Amino acid sequence: MELEGTIIFDLPLQEGVSKAGRPWKKKEWVLETPGMYPRRVKFHVFGDRVDMLNFEVGKSYAVTFELESREFNGRWYTDVNVLSARPSDGMQQAAPAAFGQAPAPAQQATAAPAMDPFAGADNSTDDLPF
Repeated sequence: MELEGTIIFDLPLQEGVSKAGRPWKKKEWVLETPGMYPRRVKFHVFGDRVDMLNFEVGKSYAVTFELESREFNGRWYTDVNVLSARPSDGMQQAAPAAFGQAPAPAQQATAAPAMDPFAGADNSTDDLPF
């Protein structure tokens, strides 16, 4: 899946050592999508990709990610794992009118001729009876 937006938060690097004795690191950011109803999505990069992917707050990116859910103590958690990213221009196409449909082509607005509600059948606006 791919998501486009602007980085709004850069969260601190997390590091540790696994039970097997291997070091690990994880870095998280928050991306805000453009549009009338922007969404904020927290995602992370794990392991060696932390050094390869570096996001800057205020810049727009298109990120490719996968979702993964897991259960812990009877509660479910969903992770947004980033696989790759590229800078973007911050412009995103308008959302389709309905789920699964392609967006309608852009149309230029043309002004319709003004209609006078008081005009008679001959289009005169003289409503005086004399």
